[in-house]
Amino acid sequence: MDHAALARDIKAWGIELGFQAVGIADADLSAAEPRLLEWLAQGWHGEMEYMARHGALRARPSELRPGTLRVISCRMNYLTDEPTPGPETAVIARYARGRDYHRVLRDRLQKLCDRISANVNGFGYRVFTDSAPVMEVELAARAGLGWRGKHTLLLSREAGSWFFLGEIYCDLPLPVDGEEKNHCGTCERCIEVCPTQAIRGPYQLDARRCISYLTIEHKSAIPEELRPLIGNRVYGCDDCQTVCPWNGFAKKTSEPDFAVRNGLDRATLVELFAWTATEFDERLRGSPIRRIGYERWLRNLAVGLGNAPGSPEVVAALRSRLDDSSDLVREHVRWALERHERLAA
Repeated sequence: MDHAALARDIKAWGIELGFQAVGIADADLSAAEPRLLEWLAQGWHGEMEYMARHGALRARPSELRPGTLRVISCRMNYLTDEPTPGPETAVIARYARGRDYHRVLRDRLQKLCDRISANVNGFGYRVFTDSAPVMEVELAARAGLGWRGKHTLLLSREAGSWFFLGEIYCDLPLPVDGEEKNHCGTCERCIEVCPTQAIRGPYQLDARRCISYLTIEHKSAIPEELRPLIGNRVYGCDDCQTVCPWNGFAKKTSEPDFAVRNGLDRATLVELFAWTATEFDERLRGSPIRRIGYERWLRNLAVGLGNAPGSPEVVAALRSRLDDSSDLVREHVRWALERHERLAA
């Protein structure tokens, strides 16, 4: 078999299926394993116990999928237009405003595997879309799709960082792509802009302080000292990406599934806080937001309302949930109301 020709075909098929870039990396991540274990030892993974549970498995592809020789890494843009948010707007990370990317990428990756299987007898593989312990940024960088930025996300000169990544672990000895040079230089805008100073230094992220972690992965009460810093961000945070100069080269997505749904790029905090549990389930069906559940959704919105400009509408919205059935929601509502009372005084 001409593996070099097959690699070229795989990349072409990936582009045909809607990916903007496809690269191939070796499966040996032993050099990255010590950094991963050090990060876990520092406890920076917070309540993400699955990170510690899987431990070094992330750096050992052949243990996750026996027989893995190469990793095919794919990149898909998700950037959409961005209205200027006001202080009363519920700010939601851009990636989460459309359809759940897990489904979209998994479907395309499977179609790519089907195409390879049709041309290679006995093709062994496994598809991943942020669905297992995979070091996707490390693998994508090794596959030549970009370099790791100081905020720890992957950066590309052609696409910035507004994209999703997906992987195919496979048993084909394909030729690997060369890594791209790091182009961050002396720039540290992502570190400087972080509202909670979660980026402790270049390439060092303390997830426990990251707004994306706090509003999505963190299951319990948000630490009080961090609540005022969250502002009106209710699901994720894009600040470190927004200020990155390389995102000036990012391309808008043409993928219909990533188009904004339910007006989530301009909805107000008060409006979303009024949703019932049924409305939450129905309107966010097929959205990545739905996985945090209604209780944490209200928790996040309560914090946003606590940081919003004081108004009768904001105070009334908060008071309407003072007797909410959830202890978690009631705690954050009380904090928000007390904050408005202090500011008013």
